[in-house]
Amino acid sequence: MSKFIRALVLAALMLGLSITVHADSFGDILSPGKVIEGHAKAESDCNKCHKKFDKAAQNTLCKDCHKDIAKDIAEMRGYHGRLKEQKDCKECHTDHKGREAKIVLFSPAQFDHAQTNFQLKGGHLDDKVKCKDCHVPNKKFREAPSTCNACHKKDDKHKGALGTDCAKCHVEKDWKTTSFDHDKTDFKLLGKHNEVKCKECHIDDKYKDTPKLCNSCHKKDDKHKGNFGVKCETCHVEKSWKTIIFDHTRQTKYPLRWKHDEVKCTSCHKGDIRKEKLQTACISCHKKDDKHKGSYGPKCESCHLEKGWKEILFDHNKKTKYPLLGKHLTAKCSSCHKTDFKEKLPMDCFSCHKKDDKHKDNFGRKCESCHVERDWKEILFNHTKQTKYPLLGKHKEVKCSSCHKGDIYKDKLDIKCYSCHEKDDKHKGQEGKKCETCHNEQNWTKAKFDHSLSTFPLLGKHFLVDCKKCHATPAFKDAKSDCWSCHEKEDVHKRRLGTACETCHNLRNWKAWDFDHNKTSFKLDGPHGKLGCYQCHKQPMSKKLSVASSCGSCHAGDDVHNGEYGRQCERCHIGSTWKKVRIDGKFMR
Repeated sequence: MSKFIRALVLAALMLGLSITVHADSFGDILSPGKVIEGHAKAESDCNKCHKKFDKAAQNTLCKDCHKDIAKDIAEMRGYHGRLKEQKDCKECHTDHKGREAKIVLFSPAQFDHAQTNFQLKGGHLDDKVKCKDCHVPNKKFREAPSTCNACHKKDDKHKGALGTDCAKCHVEKDWKTTSFDHDKTDFKLLGKHNEVKCKECHIDDKYKDTPKLCNSCHKKDDKHKGNFGVKCETCHVEKSWKTIIFDHTRQTKYPLRWKHDEVKCTSCHKGDIRKEKLQTACISCHKKDDKHKGSYGPKCESCHLEKGWKEILFDHNKKTKYPLLGKHLTAKCSSCHKTDFKEKLPMDCFSCHKKDDKHKDNFGRKCESCHVERDWKEILFNHTKQTKYPLLGKHKEVKCSSCHKGDIYKDKLDIKCYSCHEKDDKHKGQEGKKCETCHNEQNWTKAKFDHSLSTFPLLGKHFLVDCKKCHATPAFKDAKSDCWSCHEKEDVHKRRLGTACETCHNLRNWKAWDFDHNKTSFKLDGPHGKLGCYQCHKQPMSKKLSVASSCGSCHAGDDVHNGEYGRQCERCHIGSTWKKVRIDGKFMR
């Protein structure tokens, strides 16, 4: 119906007809529909939102009413000011859809809060936080509070004592996580103070006039009970109260060296440190520790150091006529000085070490001839240079008493090997008494004997054989020299070829045998050359290989003459073929 009326009015205008219509009725005729409740007051005046023949002016008219949005766009802040591309207002907010229409199309789930002036961070991003927690119903979203205190005033455990700017200390991630920089105050948090909770110093959230002196907070921790004054920082640091910074050496007239540096302050300072005056002489503190019982005098520092009372400063070498060398350096003073330093002590070894003489005076009393102070087990005496018998190889390890059993100055020892080692001779005298011919002092098991000088030179495979394979005992001359004695079990011929293995085999390789039967008294010709050895040599033999060489001894069974022509078959027959017969020097078939 409205389209019809608009068309009728338009036609009348075109025809120049004069039509008198009431303004409200005319506006209603042209209006595309009712505006929303918020724009209802401006519904009768189209010029509030529209400008004739200028669509672009509509955005300006919108901003004229919505000044807060216009300000956001101009300052490029807020949701509208951060839009990547500025659009016409009507593209998102189309009106004339009725009083109850909602022209703000908004999806909380899809909305990017980062486009507003309040970006959601930390705990604000938690799913537990809902839009309605900040955005109160019937109020614009932009009217939501943006300061911490506006929302969290009820959570402020400081009760306003620290002001309303929560962000100075807290972060959005977790209100328990603080970011307050205490170093910017006049009391920097150092060492252990960094780990202390705020409330331990700021009781009842009082931050002004907080005491700064150590003793104010730590009076109850003062183990000195006030004897060392109230300026704790003179000695202690915030990192650890056990760490002492007081430099006794620089700050007093008594430097603390070595062990004194490890001593507790209270060991010396037993009263008020500001009133007492301590003695600096060693004996004043260590009289009870004096194991010399005053016999060495009161000047402990003449011998001892603060490094350790066991370490002796006294230089016996420079200050006496008896230099302390080797083990004497570690000997206790009281080991020699039984009473005091005024006594005169003998300086020869035997006077002190008579009881330690394991030689029982057999080697004389000049201990220093053999021994040194560094270690009595270390022998100084050079037997090789100082005697006619040099100690070589194993002889170097032998104890002196093994050879010198009596008085070393009276006994005359035989220097021949056999005189000492007769009982060790495992050859039972077979090789004579000159042990050095084969053996040396380095190792008696490694002999240098040349077997080629014996009656049985080691040739071929024998050169590689271990000695004990042939010599079952050190009685070497008892070993057999014939092949059969050692290789009986390896005889595959079962003695059918005798026991003189060397007749066929050689020492290089037993498989490489070179026996030539034709060089014997019985040449193998004709069929004999094809026969195996065992066809003739059937029985075990002694060392010498022997077998009957007459034809009849082997071929008696083959004699067709039944012995009528005797057993010397070779007179008529030859070995190559028995069918070829020789009569009067001529062969015939």
